[in-house]
Amino acid sequence: MEYEVEKLATENAVVGEGPVWDAQSQTLYWIDIQGGKIWNYDPANGENKLLHTGYNVAGATRNKQGGLAVGTWEGVQLWNSDDDYTWLFKGDVEGRPIKLNDVTVGPDGSMYGGSGHLDSCTLFRFNTDGSAEIIDDGLDLCNGMGFSPDLKTFYSTDSPKHEIYKWDHNPTTGSITNKHVFTTTPSDWGIPDGMTVDAEGFVWSAIWYGGMVVRFDPDGKEERRVELPAAQTSSAMFGGKDLNELYVTTAAFGTGDPTPTGWEPAGFDMSTYRGGDLYRVKLDIQGKPEFITDYSVPS
Repeated sequence: MEYEVEKLATENAVVGEGPVWDAQSQTLYWIDIQGGKIWNYDPANGENKLLHTGYNVAGATRNKQGGLAVGTWEGVQLWNSDDDYTWLFKGDVEGRPIKLNDVTVGPDGSMYGGSGHLDSCTLFRFNTDGSAEIIDDGLDLCNGMGFSPDLKTFYSTDSPKHEIYKWDHNPTTGSITNKHVFTTTPSDWGIPDGMTVDAEGFVWSAIWYGGMVVRFDPDGKEERRVELPAAQTSSAMFGGKDLNELYVTTAAFGTGDPTPTGWEPAGFDMSTYRGGDLYRVKLDIQGKPEFITDYSVPS
């Protein structure tokens, strides 16, 4: 199945990531993790506005009580501007550094964040009451997360292991238990990165090195794929008025460097176009509204 792919913004993002559709403004937030940038893309006029430049970020989302909640390599902050922000969580949780690589938001307004580029990585939940807890530990690189439409399932990813996990989530208590493998992606695809879950409960996983976003059914089987003209597809998110537009981030990381990282699939062309742009694909499938954080400014 072929799709029309639109390139919306050319930013040469080192690690373009974290697309989040904001229903209130009808715009898309997305980031460059290693480039330390946050953008806001407005499909009404095509403007891709730079909001932040500086320290490394892992994701940004609207906060119910004002501002943006931003996950970083140092912690989680409430952000109004680069001159006006407040740290909510910083440093470590039980000795595990809060060096976040990807984030999502739960139904109670808490941010979930997975760490990356450490000897051992951790999946955290940063609760709205100011507490933080460890959901999972001992990961190689924590990545894409999401919830099923009925909120009974939570998904997470460990990229180097090529595994997406499925957990039981209790919508009433928020407990997350019973981790097991949802799907293992073939090593010759690349590695599973960011994800989203659509209104039918199917999981969309961006495949870094694979130049595609793959849709998995609730049993973990490939249902379809959307191919992109950039190898390092990093994350995906539904947006648009009807939530039927798939926004896909890509990454320029490694461009011009012929030295393998060791994560490339066999036969990967090191000279291929890697990315750094924001794309959109219009589909006949709907996503679901994303949750927003609900943090108050500490007194």
